[in-house]
Amino acid sequence: MSDVNQNLSKEGLANLAIDPDLLARELAAQLAGDPLDEIELDKTDEDLVNSSKECDIALKWLQSGNEERLQGLRVFCEHRDSRALPFLLPLLDEPSPVVRMSAVYALGRNPCPQAINLLLHLLRFDSNAYVRKATAWSLGNYSNAPVLEPLINALKQDVAAVRLWASSSLAEVGLNSSESSFPAANQLLESLQIDGESIVRSNCIWSLGRLYIHLSEEIKIHIVEAFISVLLNDREPSVRYEARTALEQLDNQEVQKKLKSLIDDGQLV
Repeated sequence: MSDVNQNLSKEGLANLAIDPDLLARELAAQLAGDPLDEIELDKTDEDLVNSSKECDIALKWLQSGNEERLQGLRVFCEHRDSRALPFLLPLLDEPSPVVRMSAVYALGRNPCPQAINLLLHLLRFDSNAYVRKATAWSLGNYSNAPVLEPLINALKQDVAAVRLWASSSLAEVGLNSSESSFPAANQLLESLQIDGESIVRSNCIWSLGRLYIHLSEEIKIHIVEAFISVLLNDREPSVRYEARTALEQLDNQEVQKKLKSLIDDGQLV
């Protein structure tokens, strides 16, 4: 994700899992950073040993009282351990949206085939936007499952925070399947043109930039045209910046010539 999107939240996934006040504030804003930005994937041998010990303790926390359980969920939002899966799945039905949301994040970090139908149900029907937002992110880690249409529907219809994360997950789905890349890109293009939230439009650009090299020449042309239109016409400077960055990163000489022409004509600075 671009620096603009990465800087949406400095608190990180771990804090989201256990601080209801922070959750309420962020839900009101309907924006958050990508939890992937807060997850360290490269571990030394010492780190792995420490992670294993932390997971041992967290497994006990998951079977304890509410406060300890939330602490355990926080651990499994950051670490992978298949031993947690039997304890995470039942939490998707918990009355507390904080618990459901944290369990969803943990199941995104620890993908489980048995979770997919439960997650799809939450994305469509959960009354809490925070839970749906978490689900939109987590489903990006289930790209081999039938998540394309549910994510497209979320990008079309849900609140801004869910749309934001659905756009990121659609890129993951499209990157994983050539059959999914076209419909994912098609919806991202449509949302780029009509979505009322600037952060969602920016993220659609970021996702389309990721998918670009995997798409047909025809849709590549449409993407470039859409980016140039945004660059010249979008009312939000952050979205125009995202479009320009994406265009500059495309390995396309014609695009670079077009950008130079726009600069020479004084339409860009």
